[in-house]
Amino acid sequence: MKNKDNLSNNLLADDAGAINSAPNGANSSGILAKTHMSFGDGRRNNLKYYQYTSTASQIGKNIKNDLDEGRIDVEFEDVEDRDSWKPSFSFGRLWAYTGPGWLMSIAYLDPGNLESDLQAGAVAGYQLIWVLWWSTVLGWLIQTLSARLGVVTGRHLAQVCRYEYGKPVALILWIMTELAIIGSDIQEVVGSAVAFQVLFGWPLWVGCLLTAIDAFTFLLLSKLGMRVLEAFFCSLIFIMAVTFAIEFGIGKPSISKIAEGWGLPLCDEDNIEQAVGIVGAVIMPHNLFLHSALVQTRSLRRDNKAAVREGNYYFTIEGGMSLFVSFFINLFIVAVFAKGFHGTKDADGIGLKLAGDSLEERFGSFAKYMWGVGLLAAGQASTMTGTFAGQYAMAGFLEINWEPWKRTLLTRCFALGPSLLVAISTGQDSHLLDSLDEWLNVQQSVQLPFALLPLLFFNCNPRIMGEFILGKKWEFFFWLASFAVIAINVYLTIQFLSDISTLSNAVKYIMIIGLLLLYLGFCGWLMGDFCRQRRQRFSKGIQVDDDDMEYDDDDSDDSDNSNAGIRSKEERANSIYVDQTTI
Repeated sequence: MKNKDNLSNNLLADDAGAINSAPNGANSSGILAKTHMSFGDGRRNNLKYYQYTSTASQIGKNIKNDLDEGRIDVEFEDVEDRDSWKPSFSFGRLWAYTGPGWLMSIAYLDPGNLESDLQAGAVAGYQLIWVLWWSTVLGWLIQTLSARLGVVTGRHLAQVCRYEYGKPVALILWIMTELAIIGSDIQEVVGSAVAFQVLFGWPLWVGCLLTAIDAFTFLLLSKLGMRVLEAFFCSLIFIMAVTFAIEFGIGKPSISKIAEGWGLPLCDEDNIEQAVGIVGAVIMPHNLFLHSALVQTRSLRRDNKAAVREGNYYFTIEGGMSLFVSFFINLFIVAVFAKGFHGTKDADGIGLKLAGDSLEERFGSFAKYMWGVGLLAAGQASTMTGTFAGQYAMAGFLEINWEPWKRTLLTRCFALGPSLLVAISTGQDSHLLDSLDEWLNVQQSVQLPFALLPLLFFNCNPRIMGEFILGKKWEFFFWLASFAVIAINVYLTIQFLSDISTLSNAVKYIMIIGLLLLYLGFCGWLMGDFCRQRRQRFSKGIQVDDDDMEYDDDDSDDSDNSNAGIRSKEERANSIYVDQTTI
């Protein structure tokens, strides 16, 4: 047991949040580790990620990112009973945590989501507003898992994937993440280019180049501090809210029909594809990686259980507030296009590129330019947050210790090349561009389980989250949500391939069967791996109830004990109690 603890400690090092209480970069046990963390080392060496007990250690951090500079210290006045202390709401404390959730919410307002909104409104009218609402609620709950992982462990999702999975699996997850980021970047860069075309008449390729350059310029704001960067992003959200609210005022949609579409869960058979498309477009896989990193811009006392609990509490509230605002911005677009184009002969043909001209014909030139300004703000903001996501994914999975600007250059090249190709090939064919955007929404939706499943598994692992693991009821809920997401993606894949008229039925069937076998096979492997790990490791030392957990005092098999190294009864209780203050 002692040798195993020494091995774990030698592989672990101090975290920025624990430096406040551990001088000279030493961890709570006084040991400073320098060993390089390779693929699967976290699971292989049975390492603990949570940091609030004297025996818990912190995995070393040696990768620098743009957002590491200017971290905001969140002071926390210690309390007598850390175990039972619960946070109470305070606007002053909320302000200290405000910022990461608003950057996260930008992914819910990117050009891909805006196109999904306008198509849903034009095709289905007000009927699918309830789908948009519950998709946003589900997104908030999933984003909360991401924030909790970052708060408790001080590590973001890509890093934990590297430490918990072997090299082949981790690299597959990285490739899937990069494909999702590239797909999102294409929509964001081309969306900004469309906005420039609406406002100034520029060719799409010019707008793509300008957007790529803008990303470098705006990322320099991170050097001025997190508050400046967050204020800039919030100003872009404010621009979107104002411009699309003006569109709402111009269009004057029916409030009663909006309420009906929001409250009544109805969906005609012809609108099923649009409903599924909304769900697929709202929750972005790369955003789960990003949010777990953004919360680390707040330097918390992760060695203090009460401070961790407060961080989870306020980040949950902040994420809900930001996504509530994003829902109304999306709602404005759905309602305007439902009022202006639902039931018309042009409803099925309206996409991102034609939206400006369609609004001008229906509501006047002012509506067109308001749309262009809002679309430009959405494209610019989401392009920059996508760049941050790409940096964190590459740094976390591969631990490439480059300067941030070099990683920015590489990730921008990944997005700019395909974006320019799209801009040049679809410059005169708006329907082709809109079809490509629909395909990219499907592609990103298909990638979602490869971020959601690991995130769920890590949140259920007491070795990673300690007492902050999910309770049984919430775990059951997220398992159902994961199966629902996978089912939606299977439907989207089959529907999309079936609609390709240039392929014969035999080729379609072969492609559908092959892709589903690979897709469901890998998802099944991830689930099976988690179940095996739970059976072999968790159950030997821990039995979980809905409201509490009990520890098995049999320490005879340390190799399979997820809480190896916990000595005292008090420490055992602290490390395995299921905290359900917020999910």
